[in-house]
Amino acid sequence: MPQDAAQTIYLADYAPFTHTVEQVHLTFRLAPGATRVLSRISFAPTPNAPAGPFFLHGEQLNLISARIDGAPVTPEVTATGLTCPVPDGPFTWEAEVEISPETNTALEGLYMSRSMYCTQCEAEGFRKITFYPDRPDVMAPFTVRIESDLPVLLSNGNPTGNGDGWAEWTDPWPKPAYLFALVAGELVNHADRFTTASGRDVELNIWVRPGDEHKCAFGMDALKRSMQWDEEVYGREYDLDVFNIVAVDDFNMGAMENKGLNIFNSSAVLASPETSTDANFERIEGIIAHEYFHNWTGNRITCRDWFQLCLKEGLTVFRDQQFTGDMRSHAVKRIEDVLMLRGRQFREDNGPLAHPVRPESFVEINNFYTATVYEKGAEVIGMLKRLVGDDAYYQALDLYFDRHDGQACTIEDWLKVFEDTTGRDLSQFKRWYAQAGTPRVRVDEAWSPGPKGGTYTLHLRQTTPPTPGQPDKEPLVIPVAVGLLSPNGDEVVPTQVLEFTEVSQAFKFEGLASRPVPSILRGFSAPVILERQSSADERAFLLAHDTDPFNKWEAGRGLAKDVLSRTIAGKPAPTASFVDALHAMAADTRLDPAFRALALRLPAQDDMAQTLFDSGLTPDPLQIYSALRHLRETIAAQMGGLLADLYDEMAVPGPYRPDAEDSGRRSLRQAALSYLTLIDGGARARTQFAGADNMTEQLGALSCLLDIGAADTALADFRTQWQNDRLVMDKWFGLQVSLAPPDTAAVRANALTEDRDFDWKNPNRFRAVIGGLAMNPAGFHDPSGASYALVTDWLIRLDPVNPQTTARMSTAFETWKRYDADRQGMIRENLERLAATPGLSRDTTEMVSRILAA
Repeated sequence: MPQDAAQTIYLADYAPFTHTVEQVHLTFRLAPGATRVLSRISFAPTPNAPAGPFFLHGEQLNLISARIDGAPVTPEVTATGLTCPVPDGPFTWEAEVEISPETNTALEGLYMSRSMYCTQCEAEGFRKITFYPDRPDVMAPFTVRIESDLPVLLSNGNPTGNGDGWAEWTDPWPKPAYLFALVAGELVNHADRFTTASGRDVELNIWVRPGDEHKCAFGMDALKRSMQWDEEVYGREYDLDVFNIVAVDDFNMGAMENKGLNIFNSSAVLASPETSTDANFERIEGIIAHEYFHNWTGNRITCRDWFQLCLKEGLTVFRDQQFTGDMRSHAVKRIEDVLMLRGRQFREDNGPLAHPVRPESFVEINNFYTATVYEKGAEVIGMLKRLVGDDAYYQALDLYFDRHDGQACTIEDWLKVFEDTTGRDLSQFKRWYAQAGTPRVRVDEAWSPGPKGGTYTLHLRQTTPPTPGQPDKEPLVIPVAVGLLSPNGDEVVPTQVLEFTEVSQAFKFEGLASRPVPSILRGFSAPVILERQSSADERAFLLAHDTDPFNKWEAGRGLAKDVLSRTIAGKPAPTASFVDALHAMAADTRLDPAFRALALRLPAQDDMAQTLFDSGLTPDPLQIYSALRHLRETIAAQMGGLLADLYDEMAVPGPYRPDAEDSGRRSLRQAALSYLTLIDGGARARTQFAGADNMTEQLGALSCLLDIGAADTALADFRTQWQNDRLVMDKWFGLQVSLAPPDTAAVRANALTEDRDFDWKNPNRFRAVIGGLAMNPAGFHDPSGASYALVTDWLIRLDPVNPQTTARMSTAFETWKRYDADRQGMIRENLERLAATPGLSRDTTEMVSRILAA
């Protein structure tokens, strides 16, 4: 049935479509303002489907003609689709529509990016291309003919014909419409080949605009490594004769896994040492892997409805995390993933936008491409693997691929393969998909000495705070990985995974010679907040002796938070002991440089704000900013000698390589430089900036100079050098705003919006400036309220042009209830101003309404 534009859609109301689709033929006659799309679709009634009218989704389409079995028909057309009487049996539907790609600024459906035609159909963009049952459980093979005088004409599947001004593509694998893709333009390809384990020869291409060919080699290498890894670890081979990637400058997301034709935001695929940082290279490697892995976990097996989005995204994120760990460092990757989880998903779970990993309802599905679906969804997969063990996990995955290939599935289907493989009852574990919020695990402990050894008891209690629509929570299955250390630092109990299933539960460890020091939640074995009293001395001990890399890092993190919290509260802080422990860790050459770099990174401003809020305090962003600055200056002053040595020792000789070893050395060198700049007036940073032969070191030096307010000359030089490189200029824009002092951040952002190169309709550039301001907590929450007003002004301007980006950017306000009454009042005023905007999109209306309802 057609859905009203503002209607809430519920998981409980799911019903299969009235008809199945047996074959789809599409012809595109491309023209910027008047593209014609001709469809010929074979339908047949779905057995046992509920009765109802024949309805096809369609938005912003000009219907030219429609036929059923060759006979003209006149459907009833509305703003959301059409209905039409149809025969009782199989029939062929034909339609011709006209659309305007050049005026499609929402970047959804078929649109143009600087004279290139491209598509984005997930989640519901195909309905802006032609009339169709645009839902993921309707799967069919597609044949596509593209007619244009452009030289490169691409679609899904394998090429099956071409001639003067046309090309035809056939995808033999049934797919939902959200995986449809088309690209046409003046493009050149970076080509390679891959031979699968069974001997299939696959043609590989990365298609780019002329002039970007030199930025494709790393992406191609990452693709080939992803293909090999998926064969070796999951037994999944690629299943077409060609795999194409296209780089697009105007794209709302990072990339899209369309079958055989992945479309990428240029920033997520183009890389060179001169223009890309180590972080860019690692991000590109991970995104390419993620989109390729979707070929099986998302494409061959897709989701029945959009409520099951985590089925493909959570699993594929988990797979790309495994891949990056294998390519680089599992310990470092785990810490980075948890930093992202806590920074984005915990924030989401603690606020008005909290929702389960599998939501029960939505108004606009685009608003549920969230950290909860992706990152928490991946954590749920990791917990499941931890509980059943590696062997059972891969056996269950084999069964999943065998049982459900070519199907649109649910979370129930996913959990059933684990139950069938292991014999476990996963009904309680399923609550992770149904309950929103971050669980709290309180830890108490007891020690009982005895003649045959002492008994150490851990008492665990779990609670999950109320979230919107879910006031009451049931206990979850929480895997708690624990190890015990002796007072001299030896590991007396190696890691054990405790299955914590009750509200309150006790676990005993017997026969111990002395009271141990516990290492709890090793590897961050579950996405929970651990509540346990521990002293600075214990944290310093764990930082020095813990054998679990994550908890070693976590101990240092806890020490830093303790120092900062006490400083902000005006209490004596254990700064000296923290700096001593940090010095010992940074000097430990047995540790990976990348790990040491992460340990030297202090908690982020937003992380500290949430920490203070969780402890019952109202965070002041300016106090947090000042405390962090003071602690950084203290570390620089007291560790200057070691930091100078590290800066010199970590210099990487020879040509630039983006591998884990060299990247780790550069990250530790940059960490040292960020402190040294505070005490040397920027001397080292200026020298590094002038002599850098790669973007990692050039941008790192520029960041340091911006941090001390001494970057004017470097900024001008950087712009002169890179003004013709759009992706590098995104960095130039973003860095200035994200590192601006609190009282000048809004002024700096506003000035940059008036810059000749500020293209506000390009999502990357908009995110660089307006997103950069939102990611500068002290600047965004400056007491003047200028940043709140500026961000709101720009969201109001962007919404009619690009609702998706606007809605996602509105989450800058989601934590507003943390702060004092004055800031809350100013934020509410701006949110209400945004909500009252005439014609505000459904995307943004839903987000703002949920934030205001907090």
